Amino acid sequence: MVLRCAVEGQRRFVLRRLPVSQDPSAADTAAFSKIDSAVPHSARIWNYWLGGKDNYPVDEEAGDAFRQIFPGITDLARDSRAFLGRAVGHLAKEAGIRQFLDIGTGLPTADNTHEIAQRINPEARIVYIDNDPLVLAHAHALLTSTPEGVTDYVDADLYDPETVLREASRTLDFTQPVALTMMQVSGHIADYQQARSIIGSLMGALPSGSYFAFNDSVDTNQANAEATRLYNESGAAPYHLRSPEQLAGFFDGLELLEPGVVPLNEWRPEPGRSPGEVIALGGVARKP
Repeated sequence: MVLRCAVEGQRRFVLRRLPVSQDPSAADTAAFSKIDSAVPHSARIWNYWLGGKDNYPVDEEAGDAFRQIFPGITDLARDSRAFLGRAVGHLAKEAGIRQFLDIGTGLPTADNTHEIAQRINPEARIVYIDNDPLVLAHAHALLTSTPEGVTDYVDADLYDPETVLREASRTLDFTQPVALTMMQVSGHIADYQQARSIIGSLMGALPSGSYFAFNDSVDTNQANAEATRLYNESGAAPYHLRSPEQLAGFFDGLELLEPGVVPLNEWRPEPGRSPGEVIALGGVARKP
């Protein structure tokens, strides 16, 4: 599996906030200058699987090669997106959450976090975090908001949670509950304990009553594991599949909502949706 947000080896992008008033063409020019169209890129491949246009031939080739070995990857991409929609919708409506910190934003597509949340609560405030130059180039498409709410984008590194939190706090009020969302992101952190530490640092800074909405792929499907192994040899940012027990461990210390950490199609599914093979797990939990 690959994902929407990439950490390209040891490469780091300079933190940059893109204000709404900035000329998008200037931001695009600077961001596109960093894009390598000769190497497949996870955010662009994910966009390709979702039917988007923001990708290059090298991404289509990598995406098709992955899909030949594991045809279910397209369904997984769509199921992950649908899970995000259901989770954000529940948090905005039933839980009354008005602030969202979306890490691993990826390229904009239909029903982004701010669109879902602000349809339910126009006063919702959303901060997107990513460190991908193509995402930065398209950030002005994300920077839309209802007049009552706020949508912001921060170009920051997941490996630096202190900076993520500091920049997000310019828009979000950390004395009030915040929903942290991370969809198909943690696999780009090679070390499991480091991934747990990063998520722990982020959740640790949020007040009681905050939520963590998360999904990622598991290592139980042999075709997915083989496709991921070959993808990791392509020169793109590697991705690390983990066991169901490891993914459940990201929720330690939190109060899981029903039905727990489950296959994506089994988390509060829409009527008529049949469960599929266990390829990715997701859950939503409250910070006590």
